[in-house]
Amino acid sequence: MTPSDDAEVEGMIQAKGLNGARVTPAEIDAQIAGVAYYVFPGTTLTVCAITLQNGFQVVGHSACADPSNFDEELGRHIARRNAREQIWALEGYLLKQQLSEAGPT
Repeated sequence: MTPSDDAEVEGMIQAKGLNGARVTPAEIDAQIAGVAYYVFPGTTLTVCAITLQNGFQVVGHSACADPSNFDEELGRHIARRNAREQIWALEGYLLKQQLSEAGPT
């Protein structure tokens, strides 16, 4: 089974009773303070900049090879998803650092 989204993974974690320290989808979303998009004129390149609560920004992008397939709404969705994925790595690192500083359990 390949998880297709956060909700599916979250359900799998809960169903297996895995309750150790972790970052949740809700915690990721709570870090988002703002979202801005830009489509470069004459291209299919869409950029999404997510500003986090502390002011740090992550960026995602999307583009399609054939301009006839370009859809701005879909481009925004993919670019946002790519930017949001970066938050997981940042929050995961922060949690691991906090666990490391707390010492062995």
